[in-house]
Amino acid sequence: MIEQDKRKAVYLLAREGMTEREISRRLDISRNTVKAIIRQQGEMPMIERKKQRIDEDLLKRLYKECDGYVQRVHEKLTEEEGVKVKYQTLTRMLRESGISRPAKGRCDRVPDEPGAEMQHDTTVYSVNLAGKRVKLIASILYLRYSKRRYLKFYRVFNRFKMKCFLHEALMFWGYAASDCIIDNTNLARLRGTGANAVIVPEMKVFAKQYGFRFHCHEIGHANRKAGEERSFWTTETNFLPGRTFENLENINRQAFEWSTVRMEQRPQSKTGLITAKAFEHERGYLVKLPPYLPAPYRAHERGTDQYGYAAFAGNYYWVPGAKRDALKVLEYSDCLKLYKAGECLAEYPLPVDGVKNERFSPEGQPEPRHKPKNRHKPTQQEESRLRAMSEVVATYLDIVLKSMGQKRHGFLRKLFALSRKTTQELFIKSIERAHKYRITDIATIERIAALNITQGVQTLPLAEIDENFRQRDVYLEGRLTDFPDLSIYENIQEDCNE
Repeated sequence: MIEQDKRKAVYLLAREGMTEREISRRLDISRNTVKAIIRQQGEMPMIERKKQRIDEDLLKRLYKECDGYVQRVHEKLTEEEGVKVKYQTLTRMLRESGISRPAKGRCDRVPDEPGAEMQHDTTVYSVNLAGKRVKLIASILYLRYSKRRYLKFYRVFNRFKMKCFLHEALMFWGYAASDCIIDNTNLARLRGTGANAVIVPEMKVFAKQYGFRFHCHEIGHANRKAGEERSFWTTETNFLPGRTFENLENINRQAFEWSTVRMEQRPQSKTGLITAKAFEHERGYLVKLPPYLPAPYRAHERGTDQYGYAAFAGNYYWVPGAKRDALKVLEYSDCLKLYKAGECLAEYPLPVDGVKNERFSPEGQPEPRHKPKNRHKPTQQEESRLRAMSEVVATYLDIVLKSMGQKRHGFLRKLFALSRKTTQELFIKSIERAHKYRITDIATIERIAALNITQGVQTLPLAEIDENFRQRDVYLEGRLTDFPDLSIYENIQEDCNE
């Protein structure tokens, strides 16, 4: 196909008197093409392609009857309606008419108005925490006009975590925008998408306390919250590289300083906008929040064990008092509160990330004497003593414990008990054979030990008896007691003989 500019050049050269042969030679076009272009006066020829037409109402009816299965629609068209159409043509018609796939609309360009909008979203990053790669969920709240950000990382992000994050960010700012743009996440959306989305009543009531409303953008229109997407790109390219993080608390401390201090004074894009100065201007248009809004919490029902502890999230918390009462545990973003009949018995700060199987008691009070009833017993000591026996045992444990998960603790206790029943040489021989055949069942390892004894690999040592046991006071006292009366058994035997 000859481009429009070249066609126009051919026509103008011909009008100036240049021969068709010369035009063909200079522009490297065949003479027949030059003649055709001159006849068309340099205009692009309109090629009309005949397209097969099928009534759109018929397509909609069949598509609905067939539950969206296009192959069945094609069969009904050809067999029942007598319409001969290729399958590829049918799929194109359904797509272009918006029947099988909704037509994509254009995004509107929304002006940056102070106080009008904030945006929230999450994304997953693979972060190096203390030399170990873990997946963390980054949550960012973004003020569109002043470009202000609030960043925090989570292990798990659910509806409760979303409410805690928004409360923390908005209370730090002291202000909120009237609208919060989110994607079609199920954390805040009940059903529908985009403009037709219905917000979860719980989240709708939560947002009302802070003076804003949730709005979902249309599917495929992620650029509706382009500032949020840009914030994630900045986090990935500016915050995460070149920094080391010890744990979740450490990365959140650095994220807080980066998003609320460093980025506040950094010029934004080509405009050179300073976030802190822009926020001072935007503050007059935002919704000012009361200073004492209640923080979101979750309520859990718990009991008190016989030693006075209540279990929560893998840890144990001392309950003041002397009775074993039912409790209501209120979980906040940073603390726990234990309530009984409306009275707060104790308040505990939440332990740092990764702390499990620990017990806590109120500060300033003596530590309880007893441990919780169901507290898990660690097996680090048993494992270290087993590994110290031999390199064979250590290699066996490296392979076996890798895929056991929580079952490793029971396995280690039973294996350590077996090592106490046998000699060290016999135990190592049995573990060597278990390692060879990848055996992880304790009963089978015991049978291996018994087999080694019968094969002469090892004989059980005789028990050492102190010959002076007859001189002990306990033995002498027991020797002087009366002999038991066994006549009752003789009477039973006589009755049986009769």
